[in-house]
Amino acid sequence: MIGGVVLAAGEGSRFGGGKLVAELDGRPLLEHAVEAMLAVPAVERVVVVLGAGAEELARVVDLAGTETVVCERWDEGMAASLRTGVRTLADAEAVVVTLGDQPFITPEVIAAIVGQLERPEPAARAIYEGSPGHPVLIKRSLFAAVASLRGDTGARDLLVESGAREVECRHLCRPDDIDTPDDLELARLEVGR
Repeated sequence: MIGGVVLAAGEGSRFGGGKLVAELDGRPLLEHAVEAMLAVPAVERVVVVLGAGAEELARVVDLAGTETVVCERWDEGMAASLRTGVRTLADAEAVVVTLGDQPFITPEVIAAIVGQLERPEPAARAIYEGSPGHPVLIKRSLFAAVASLRGDTGARDLLVESGAREVECRHLCRPDDIDTPDDLELARLEVGR
């Protein structure tokens, strides 16, 4: 079984809070990431990791078709959210991870990274013109290492140390993060084109 993890636990401090419920193209930002993950047939279970503002997100965002789990230690950083998602999918052969604040990640790029499952490397990640990004595929052989991660960098160092396969994906999507209100305005302009 391949699991999908959408990380959506942060408080969005640079945004001023409430980032994942802010509207883009008439829907909350988080819905875009969830919809992309749900659209990939190879992903059998999708877990959305909530934290800050979990009640509001669960109330406002359409999370049908997913399992939600609350990361109680969300304030420790992205690693805590990742640990929570991987622990929830501990029976999976691998998990593919995306971020709730990346609305332009497509089902095609998620499928391309999941397609790396048969490669010998224990992980794979999308890169965009040479810069590392998401989605990230983590095989079960790395789950124990994920359980020991700390801080706000997620699995970045683990992916480097494990020799994760890098897959150029700029042709499949835009990797834009929405971190500030200005980022959201730029995304709205892009959607309106």
